[in-house]
Amino acid sequence: MEDYLIRSLAFNGEIRAYAARTTNTIAEAQQRHGTWPTATAALGRAMTAGVMMGYMMKNGKKVTIKIEGGGPIGAIVVDATPEGGVRGYVSNPQVHFDLNTQGKLDVRQAVGTEGALTVVKDLGLKDPFTGQVPIVSGELGDDFTYYFATSEQVPSAVGVGVLVNPDNTVLASGGFVVQLMPGASEKTIAFLEKQITEMTPVSKLIQQGKTPEELLGIVLGEENVQVLDKQPVAFQCQCSRERLESAIISLGVDEISNMIEEDGQANAECHFCNEHYFFSREDLIEMKQQTLDSTL
Repeated sequence: MEDYLIRSLAFNGEIRAYAARTTNTIAEAQQRHGTWPTATAALGRAMTAGVMMGYMMKNGKKVTIKIEGGGPIGAIVVDATPEGGVRGYVSNPQVHFDLNTQGKLDVRQAVGTEGALTVVKDLGLKDPFTGQVPIVSGELGDDFTYYFATSEQVPSAVGVGVLVNPDNTVLASGGFVVQLMPGASEKTIAFLEKQITEMTPVSKLIQQGKTPEELLGIVLGEENVQVLDKQPVAFQCQCSRERLESAIISLGVDEISNMIEEDGQANAECHFCNEHYFFSREDLIEMKQQTLDSTL
């Protein structure tokens, strides 16, 4: 089944909602970074929330999320765009713990609870919008819920989940964001609270083959959901050899000369996708010449 997300309204506009299936996307992230199960669950939850937040942005912009909870996993960093592209990494991918008392992967212990969740949005203005809230749970769904309510003043419910196979591969991943619009009735709020409290965990529903449409149908009631649009989701990195060449050229003649003299080559690796780029001595000499030519 393909990965995609949807945007919806419910209860005649009282609720705005998003839901996503991200199984293949998180599987690619796991393969690229070699994450162990608990780290996979943490990264997958953050990327799933991130891709839905990216879809909330205007075209051409992006959102960057950084989670630093003080746990052994280190920082989680996620980039997402309105086109459904998302990428992410964790500082320490080889982190795993025994299941917690609920029989789930212990994301809280991996992430930690002493730190902050930071969201940076490129809105096309001179300065980006930055919102930051303390980590309140470490499970991440609750932390994103707290972010929306506190930083963006939008009462929300965020559910994200990842199931990992015994061989470390990803079995299922997905999530939802449900937001109350101004004027939402107490009846609607009570209904939503009841549904979320009683529903099967998101990851289990995705494992059962539920689509994003069916996921929101469970959360909000099928008869109440109006799907507005749909967007494919994929692991997508913006790095390229050309971008790294430009970055090296921007260092200037002296720095490139030092690289040629000291190492005779340059190696670069993208944190987000683990792609490796090698530049030979000849490549560096050519880039040095380009730098010289540009100053003439």
